[in-house]
Amino acid sequence: MYKKILITGISGLVGNVLHKGLSKEFYITGVDANSFLDAPTLVADSTNIISIEKAYENVDLVIDLASVPSQFSPWNVIYDNNILCTYNSLELARSHGVKRYIYASSNHVTGMYELDTPYSDIISGNYSNVKCYSRITTDMPIRPDGYYGVGKSFGESLGRFYSEEYNMSIMCLRIGTVNPEDKPLNIRQFATLLTHSDLVKLVKSSINASEDIKFGIYYGVSNNKWRIWDISNSQEEIGYEPSDNAELYRGK
Repeated sequence: MYKKILITGISGLVGNVLHKGLSKEFYITGVDANSFLDAPTLVADSTNIISIEKAYENVDLVIDLASVPSQFSPWNVIYDNNILCTYNSLELARSHGVKRYIYASSNHVTGMYELDTPYSDIISGNYSNVKCYSRITTDMPIRPDGYYGVGKSFGESLGRFYSEEYNMSIMCLRIGTVNPEDKPLNIRQFATLLTHSDLVKLVKSSINASEDIKFGIYYGVSNNKWRIWDISNSQEEIGYEPSDNAELYRGK
């Protein structure tokens, strides 16, 4: 059982949501470039592996959220914050004996599928054009829609390597749309919304999943009527069952 959890990037929106949802069951610490007053947090630059090493001592599980969140960030920003930081975090987790590592990947790893029908119709709200459709699965080839997606796909690949080379359990969560208002803010988000409560469910499912799972990629999205990502492996392998549906906000 994992009791002591380190959250990188804890001061961001997702970190705040997870701290609130997990802190009653687990002992949470953080590492972040910014201060976070609700949990013991090392304030340090994650591009400097030496400066953040202490945060990984006596940790059972890492939830890696540290990254620049904008999908439009230029390559140099992505390299420093989303690629180098991911390597530093995984390497420290390995060297300190962490057995499970939950990596916050992104739907932008496969974002270019949204240029294709029927997904283009769905995210633009042209539902009358859509009949039966197959959802995007984690088995389909990656199609990043920018350097941000490229960086996240690197994290998934690095996680696969660490899983096989060092026998770590790596869970990659391709997170949908999480926003402060916790509801759809545009037409696309009726398909992509991941509510705060479902986000916590997804991560709890990943924490509690069988130790036999050494590597997995899972889409994180609520049970939206028009979701475009398949979550069947999330349901079958880690027991994730989202409760919320973005349609509840339609017309409000």
